[in-house]
Amino acid sequence: MTTTEVPAGEGYLVPDVLEEGLTLVLVGTAPSRISARAKAYYANPENKFWRVLAQVGLTPRQLAPREYPTLPQYGIGLTDVAKRHSGVDSALPGEAWAPDELREKIRRYRPALVAFTSKRGASETLGLPTGKLPYGPQLLPLEGAEVWVLPSTSPLGHTHFRLEPWQALSDRVKELRGNRNAPHPVP
Repeated sequence: MTTTEVPAGEGYLVPDVLEEGLTLVLVGTAPSRISARAKAYYANPENKFWRVLAQVGLTPRQLAPREYPTLPQYGIGLTDVAKRHSGVDSALPGEAWAPDELREKIRRYRPALVAFTSKRGASETLGLPTGKLPYGPQLLPLEGAEVWVLPSTSPLGHTHFRLEPWQALSDRVKELRGNRNAPHPVP
């Protein structure tokens, strides 16, 4: 390994929550500064993430950010496209983005669905401009997983937030869980 290569997981501000057999992996852009300090996903109290998960039925109740490691019991994993940097999308340096590392994780853990919690994270991974990424399911898979793009739950995106794509994703997750012949059903 050269000095510029970093082993997966080293330097992560918040650890991945990934394992085989997950129905859904939610992919953020990068931890906010509040989340990086708390070492927990979506820790800003103004972020709607945990409320939205409960509201659409992906979790049975609203979890606290510190409970993020429990998500696999609901068939859900978490990661980010930029694991070693924190801050708002527009302030992240070019080297923050690690789409190849994300693709490797998707190949390794093989979730049925990958949902980006912002257009910017999807854009950096899929190589498409944000304007070409509608909310909801996308046409092409990512490493064999069905791909979705969701409105950001960040406080910076409150004026553009829509619950409908999140609800549609939840409905799709429930469909896969209920279909034992689906590629990745959750018990």
